[in-house]
Amino acid sequence: MKFRKWFIPFLVLLFLWPYSGNTPAAAAATDIRIILDGEALSTDASPYIKPGVNVTMVPLRVISENLGAQVAWSQADKTATIQKDGSTLVLTLGSPAVQVGGSTVNLEASVEISSGRTMVPLRFVSEQLGITVDWNGKNRTITLTSGSVEAPSDPGSGGEVPQGELPQPPAAGGTASGLRGVWVSTVSNLDWPSKSSYGKVEAQKAEYVQLLDEVQAMGMNAVFVQVRPSADAIYPSSLVPWTSYLTGTAGKDPGYDPLQFLIEETHRRGMEFHAWFNPFRASTGGDASKLPANHVANQHPEWIVKFDGKLYINPGIPEARDHVIRAIMEVVNGYDIDGVHLDDYFYPTGESAAKPFADDAAFKAYNANKIANKGDWRRDNINQFVQKLGQGVAQAKPNLSFGISPYGVWRNKSNDLTGSDTKASVTAYDSTYADVRTWIKNEWIDYVAPQIYWSLSRKEVRYDLLVDWWAGEVRGTNVKLYIGHAPYKLGTPEIGWSSAQEIIDQLEYNRQVPEIGGSIFFSAKDLRKNPLGLIPLLQSYYGM
Repeated sequence: MKFRKWFIPFLVLLFLWPYSGNTPAAAAATDIRIILDGEALSTDASPYIKPGVNVTMVPLRVISENLGAQVAWSQADKTATIQKDGSTLVLTLGSPAVQVGGSTVNLEASVEISSGRTMVPLRFVSEQLGITVDWNGKNRTITLTSGSVEAPSDPGSGGEVPQGELPQPPAAGGTASGLRGVWVSTVSNLDWPSKSSYGKVEAQKAEYVQLLDEVQAMGMNAVFVQVRPSADAIYPSSLVPWTSYLTGTAGKDPGYDPLQFLIEETHRRGMEFHAWFNPFRASTGGDASKLPANHVANQHPEWIVKFDGKLYINPGIPEARDHVIRAIMEVVNGYDIDGVHLDDYFYPTGESAAKPFADDAAFKAYNANKIANKGDWRRDNINQFVQKLGQGVAQAKPNLSFGISPYGVWRNKSNDLTGSDTKASVTAYDSTYADVRTWIKNEWIDYVAPQIYWSLSRKEVRYDLLVDWWAGEVRGTNVKLYIGHAPYKLGTPEIGWSSAQEIIDQLEYNRQVPEIGGSIFFSAKDLRKNPLGLIPLLQSYYGM
C-alpha cells in the first residue's frame, strides 16, 4: 500500500511528461485525452496506441529524487531498480517481465525507446498501484481513478488500455553510474546559443536539440544550463533584464521563453535540467551605461564594485544578496527545474594590495558581528547567502536539489593542516571566500561539485588526492559529492592531458570512492569537439 501512495503522484507526472515522437502511431492518436479523478491532464503531446496489440503507450519522465524514490540503473543490462518504503520494482528495457517484490509479472507490451525517449504501456503500473483505468474507444479518452473517487461508468468503454513499466536513462544521484552532467554556458555564447542564431527562435531551438542529441548519445543524463550569465536572464523576468546572448542586444525580448523550451526539451528525453546561476557577476564589461536601465548596475550603482575591468555585485551588502536570492527564487517558483546550481563566482580572484576589491565601506557599514578580519567577514557574507538561499529553495520546493560547484582546492595544507596536500595558487576559502566546509557540515547544500580540473599526474594538485579529500569532507553527512571534470584541457600542454584516456582514468578512480555520486563535464562545446577521441571512450564507458 505504501508503494501505491508514493507512486500515484509519479503516475500523474508520467502523463504530464511531454512526448513529440514522429512514429505513425503517435501521429494517429493525437486526440487521446487522459482524465485523472475527474480532472483533465494537460499535455502538449498525446499517448499513442501500439499497432497490433492495442496497447496505449505513454512517455515516461525520468524518476527523480523529488518523488522520494531510490533508483539504480545498470547501463550494462538495461535494468532499473526502484525502491520506496520497502517496495521494490526491477525492470528491464525490452523485457516482457518485471520483478515486483521478488515475483515476476508478465507485461502485455514491452517498454520502447523512441527518438531517445522511453515509452511505457499504461495498464501495468495502474494495476500495481490500485488505479482504475477506463478506456472510452468512442471518445478516445483514458479515465484514471486513484481509489479515492469511484470510476465513472461510461457506456462507450470496454477496450483494454494496458500500461506499465519504468526503465529510463538514469536520473541524478542514486543511479549505478550516477549523475552524468554537462555544463552548458550561455555567457559569451560559449555553448548555446550561437551568435549566428541571434533573433532566430527556431535556429536556437534546433541548436539546443542538436546539443542534447549529442551529449545524450555520449551518456549524459543531466544538463546544467547557465540561466543567469551576468545579472541577467534567459527567461522573462520582473527583476533582471534579458541577456544579450539571445539577441545580441541586452534587454531585448527574443520572442519566446527560452528557459521554458530548454526545460521541456530536456525533460522530454528523460534528462534532468539544473538551472545554473552566476550569483554576483554583474557584467563582463566595466561600463554600466551600456547595460539596460533595469539592470542592477544602473538601478543600484551603490551595490556595484568595479574590479579588473568587470562589474560585480557586492556580496557584503545584505540588500544586494537578497536581490540575487529573489532573482533565483523567481526561477524556482516559476519553472519545473530539477535543481538550483551555483558556480564559484562569489568574490573575484586576483586581488592584491595594488588592485583591491573595493569593499572597505561595506565592511564598516555592514558588520553587525564586529568581525575584525575582512576575509572572515567576506566568508560570513557568503555563508549567510548560501544558508538563506538554501532555506528558501527548501521551503518553496523541498525536493529540489541545491548545490554549488566551488574551486577544486578548499585550502592547501600549508595554510591549514586540515586542507589538501596541494600547492594551488588559488583556493576556494582564501581566494573566493567560499567556506565550503561550513556549508557541508551544516548541510546547507544538497551536493557539492568541486571543479577538480587537474590530471592524475599533476603533482601540485593531483586529481586522486583531491577526490579523496573532498570525499572525506562529505563522509558522514547528507551532502552528495559530484566531481567536475575538465575535458576542455585535453590536447593542451598542461601535464597529463595528452590523451583522452585521462578522463576515463578519472572516472574509473571515482568508482573506487563510495562517496562520489557522479560527474559533471565542462563544457558541452568541449565534449562535442571529441577532443583526442573522447566521445567513443565515454560511450564505451557508459555502455551507450
